Amino acid sequence: MPPISPGIRAFMVAWFERYMHRHLDAVRLPLWSAPPAASHPGAIVVYSNHPAWWDAALIVVLAGRLYPERWSRAPFDAAMLARYRIFERIGAFGVDLESPRGAAQFLTAARSILASSDSMLWITAQGRFADARARPLALRPGVARLAEIAPDALFVPLAVEYTFWDERGAGAFVAFGPGIGGSELAALPRDQRLARLESDLTATLDRLSADVISREPGRFRTLVSGRKGVGGLYDLWRRVAARLSGRRFDPAHRAAGGQDRAG
Repeated sequence: MPPISPGIRAFMVAWFERYMHRHLDAVRLPLWSAPPAASHPGAIVVYSNHPAWWDAALIVVLAGRLYPERWSRAPFDAAMLARYRIFERIGAFGVDLESPRGAAQFLTAARSILASSDSMLWITAQGRFADARARPLALRPGVARLAEIAPDALFVPLAVEYTFWDERGAGAFVAFGPGIGGSELAALPRDQRLARLESDLTATLDRLSADVISREPGRFRTLVSGRKGVGGLYDLWRRVAARLSGRRFDPAHRAAGGQDRAG
């Protein structure tokens, strides 16, 4: 695998943050969710569901913002990686998703990555796009095999959901669940191992979903704030109306106290 370039990684993290600011309402984490400590004395495996195209950008930003001192890697469709080589320089490695050899490629790369105690491996463990509410999650079995080759690693579920609230852009909501040590996981039979990982991720998704359904921003902290308002002539009219009435113009659809703004 090509080495990660700190300069390119910093540029791409900033670029994706700006892209999210322009196109999403916000990236939010619930107050109860605690990302795994960067000081963990071994490798960290973060495995998530896979609801949308945004997941790759989200992982880049989470890894860059929360774990700048760790070397983050993530599997990437080999055919797509051949077209976008820059992602290799920020931690992506190719896996052939269209043939049986893809699983062997993944495990070989993971063995090398997880041998380093300051590494992180981010996996969209469903291996396909799936609605965040679909059950069962049907995680691919490869993630459960990692405990055998990395017993010192910490395995952490990451729940991801995208939902529209009050602004024109959808909100991205993420939550880290409690982790489990690789040695504890490896002690389980393989079928029970995968079931444990899936159960932990399902519980994290369900808890996150309850907070998202509440539509209460106070339950979350904001990692990336998005652009507010509709833009165009509608916001131009609102801006003029606010100035004529002596009010400060706030493009957000909902006031800070929760009251809906009609115009």
